[in-house]
Amino acid sequence: MLDTLSVVIPTRNEAALMDRFLRSLPDEVELVVVDASDDETPALIERIRPHNTRIIRSSARIAEAREIGAAAASGEWLIFSDADVYFVPGYFERFGRYYDADAIYGPKYATADYRWYSTVFVAGQRLAHTLGFPAASGSNMAVRRQVLNAVGGFRCDLPVNEDSELFLRLAHRGHCVRFAPDLAVYSLDDRRLKRGAVRKLLHSITRCALIALGMRVPLPQRLLRHDWGYWSMTR
Repeated sequence: MLDTLSVVIPTRNEAALMDRFLRSLPDEVELVVVDASDDETPALIERIRPHNTRIIRSSARIAEAREIGAAAASGEWLIFSDADVYFVPGYFERFGRYYDADAIYGPKYATADYRWYSTVFVAGQRLAHTLGFPAASGSNMAVRRQVLNAVGGFRCDLPVNEDSELFLRLAHRGHCVRFAPDLAVYSLDDRRLKRGAVRKLLHSITRCALIALGMRVPLPQRLLRHDWGYWSMTR
């Protein structure tokens, strides 16, 4: 089963965090990295995980980077994640429990300093999923390759929330999307939360609400094609 899974991540100067992320991956799982770094990130990846790994150098924005990685991956299932997390033990072995789905997403837990944020975020994921609105995080979500291709992949015109938009679109089009609470990732770094956890949470909720609404009624797309200061806020 593990050789049907490909993990796709965009990276940019993540050398300080890569070791823990890489060591949480089984050898049988393919890793595709789309890298825009000017530090030692690609060299570190090659040294720690020389096998079953592909590194593509590209300065593409995050949505396009995910698309590039997906196109290069060989797995039936594409697991999208980020370099600043690690997968819990047993994650990939438990993945087969959800093979009846078209897409899967799980929780992302912050470090102990932001335990309250994890509690709110994961509770919100559960509630939103119950209401029919999957609240996926780009750090922990998976899609069948054929399903991703069928819906046209990620929206590359979005500077942020391309992950949430994809899963909201999948659900809107009737695909089977499952929330997997036992497939968790844990954050290695909370630099984005340190710059304003409440603001980041409200930013995501508002944008996702607009994305979901825009799938039902016409909305000016310029509302979503600007990041509303997200990257300046979280870097």
